[in-house]
Amino acid sequence: MAVSDAREIYLGELYSRNPPGSLNRLAGRTVAIAGAGGLGSNITVSLLRAGVQRLIIADFDRVELSNLNRQYYFREQLGRLKVEALAENLLRINPHAELILHPEKVVATNVTELFGEADLLVEAFDRSADKAMVVRTWLGAFPDRYIITGSGLAGFGGSARLVTQVRGRLVICGDQQSGGLETLGLSAPRLGIVAHLQANAALEILLTGTITV
Repeated sequence: MAVSDAREIYLGELYSRNPPGSLNRLAGRTVAIAGAGGLGSNITVSLLRAGVQRLIIADFDRVELSNLNRQYYFREQLGRLKVEALAENLLRINPHAELILHPEKVVATNVTELFGEADLLVEAFDRSADKAMVVRTWLGAFPDRYIITGSGLAGFGGSARLVTQVRGRLVICGDQQSGGLETLGLSAPRLGIVAHLQANAALEILLTGTITV
């Protein structure tokens, strides 16, 4: 069997339960993810499983034990660069995915260089200042492309308050209220809801060209 035939059979079976026709519509589309921590690692896995097979991932951090309560990493990956460990996990799901890795800090001066070829950007930082920076920079450089951000995900419970809002090309997922990560902490269920809201918004934009709430 030819390699190309084996690839098509694998992908056909892997994505056989996805929405009809979605895999073809996602072919050639690229999503960038700024940050590979709690939000970013889960967003990226969700997008890959949804059929997005070309992903740009940037993060300078390494996997720590405290990450394993909510991030898509495993004990044997402790100490490794997050982008490299995440790529390993993604390729265990889909070995044919195209992953562009940037093990570096995202700052205002490199946003367009790192992510410029993406159809849309998903923001997945921890700090509000970093979130604001990447939103301003992206929309300033690419006012016609969407950016999806997460805001308000600390603590637990309150699932009904976690929603998606659209402000032009800016999409905000979360409750936009819960702060105080130091006092509220982070739980996998609540963080996971926001991550999947972000991934779902990205999928809708890629498949339809817009987003409804």
